[in-house]
Amino acid sequence: MSAAESQSSLEDKLKALQCHFTWDIDVSRYKLLSLEEKLEDIGTEEGNSWLGHIYNLQGYIHYQLKLKKDALCFLEKATEAFRQSRKVSDEGPWLLVNYGNLAWLHHKLGEQAESQTYLSKVDTLLKEYPSPSQDELHPEIYAEKAWTLMKFGKDKKVLVADYFQRAIRMQPDMVEWHTSYVIALVNRHSNKPLEEENLEKMRMAKEQDPENLYLAALELEQRAIKKERIEDEARELARKVLENPVSSYSGLKALLWVYKNYVSVDEAIDLAEEALEKHPDERFLKRCAALCYKWRIVFHNDNHIKQNTIDRAISLHKEVISLYPHSAVLMKVILANVYTKSNQGLAAAEQIYQELLRMNLKPEERQMFYNNYAKYLNFDKKDSRRSIKYHMKAAAIPQQSYYQENSINVLKWIRGRKRGRNWRDIERFLAELDL
Repeated sequence: MSAAESQSSLEDKLKALQCHFTWDIDVSRYKLLSLEEKLEDIGTEEGNSWLGHIYNLQGYIHYQLKLKKDALCFLEKATEAFRQSRKVSDEGPWLLVNYGNLAWLHHKLGEQAESQTYLSKVDTLLKEYPSPSQDELHPEIYAEKAWTLMKFGKDKKVLVADYFQRAIRMQPDMVEWHTSYVIALVNRHSNKPLEEENLEKMRMAKEQDPENLYLAALELEQRAIKKERIEDEARELARKVLENPVSSYSGLKALLWVYKNYVSVDEAIDLAEEALEKHPDERFLKRCAALCYKWRIVFHNDNHIKQNTIDRAISLHKEVISLYPHSAVLMKVILANVYTKSNQGLAAAEQIYQELLRMNLKPEERQMFYNNYAKYLNFDKKDSRRSIKYHMKAAAIPQQSYYQENSINVLKWIRGRKRGRNWRDIERFLAELDL
């Protein structure tokens, strides 16, 4: 076989692998950087059953960010994490995706012999551990693919549920798969209850995985949505969460959401501050606390908020901006919203908005900024004409998001009222968007 034929054969084998490099994960650099920040907050405590998957995804993200040495380091960490978590054997089907990633990465690095070694490892695993269903992928592959796609938006929700179901059907004894499948079913930040069938799946998952406090918080939320009184249970769960290692999987953020909607936003602040007092250097807890203060100041129509509460919110948001550089634009917008409620008033908010107007923002950031700036112009500056202009700018960016949907709905509402000088301009604009 010639060198060219050998290279072509290697590439064909690589394309046939099931791993992050072949899953058509097509996202922007902005989203990759944002996701990397979120993965860091999950934590790496011992016993995290998804640690290998976390490192695998971090390896892929770092490759896409052109940090190839870091990518290799994370993929090697993933190998070790899988071996530590699956104590039955050093080698097993849980390494299929990891070895596929390593085969691809070594190929991209020009290390073809190493790439071929990992291809051979994949072949060996597939022969030793064939899929229980001849026409389907191995359940370990389905589970990791589902967990990975969970991180890439609501539009993957149906696919995620399908992959988890396939994995569970073939290997029903994996508790963490059942838990993650149920978590994937929940539409966070919605007041709509789960269907009864899915509620039953949640109850069963909670019985199988009683130590998963994130799932426990989601189950409490579902019961609260159905008008059950859950305040005492929420406070009891808070005591358990505070004893857990700090992680975005600990259940704290989900529980704070329950506090905000069904207990008390002031108690949410107290809980976040207590967690932060126990772990004063944890950036995730600072972000949680900042979120609670935003709820208290921005979303509650209260003209008697104490200035020291606002000052604490401002201080926390400034810290979070420096700790989460890839979410800085969003955090600056929130900080501007907080400033509008402070003694410093609109001047400080205006300064932030003018700074952001001059920045070369990425499309996702620009859309979020335009939507929020439009609201600021309308509610704080009483400038409805310019507000409409920026809602149009947000809606025109071809990026499906909450911010686009919100701006479109505002524009439709104004069009429907047929008042003022701008509604016909809005009508033409929405017609151009085919809305």
